[in-house]
Amino acid sequence: MKKFTETEIAELKKLAKKYIPGRVAYYAALIPVSYGRIAIRCQKTRWGSCSQKGNLNFNCLLMKLPPEIIDYVVVHELCHRLQMNHSRLFWAEVEKVLPDYKKRRKWLKEFRF
Repeated sequence: MKKFTETEIAELKKLAKKYIPGRVAYYAALIPVSYGRIAIRCQKTRWGSCSQKGNLNFNCLLMKLPPEIIDYVVVHELCHRLQMNHSRLFWAEVEKVLPDYKKRRKWLKEFRF
């Protein structure tokens, strides 16, 4: 993974805190699900996560990715509010919102900084 300076990370966090909550609110209304707090961190191994309580965590490095990929991560985490697993039911929920999710998921798996 590319090394980012502390200044770059701080700027990405600032951008993410402005951008991601709006995308979460938009997709949460579509799904529809509720959620708890939204945290923005700089993680080495995860793009996002959802806790049992419905709190959402997102990696600030998402801001370096295309908007459609950010949306995929947001939808993925919000669908965990319905299914806290990666079962067929979970992926069916993701597909309802993003019919092309497999393409986005593949892009993200192949992406490297």
